Amino acid sequence: MIENLNEEALRALPDGAPVVMLNLMRFREQSLDGNGSGWDAYLRYSALTIKLIKAQGGTIIWTGDAETVALGMPDRHRWDYVALVRYPSRAAFLTMMKSTEYAMANVERENGCTDHAIIATRETYRKFG
Repeated sequence: MIENLNEEALRALPDGAPVVMLNLMRFREQSLDGNGSGWDAYLRYSALTIKLIKAQGGTIIWTGDAETVALGMPDRHRWDYVALVRYPSRAAFLTMMKSTEYAMANVERENGCTDHAIIATRETYRKFG
């Protein structure tokens, strides 16, 4: 079981459209297992989960370094990395998150991240396309 997975809240939302998950990550200086840095552990996690994301019809839209807090409290809102991941539905995301394969990959996420928030978003405006 994945700690802090808010399954009930996700299931309560309408599920008739794709969902983009906003991932905010803060890395450990050293991986908990001693195998490189937190970033190294996160890269191992990413290599395992990309297959799971694709198996659910999902795709990574964008990733990038979080450079500085432009508005907000720097100590409270500090992130190292951001990723936008699109899934065809919330159900597809939950299926992945509850799988045995994800539980195994999640060990690397926990080794690498001191904090990781995933926020389900719903599109309300699109300029392109």
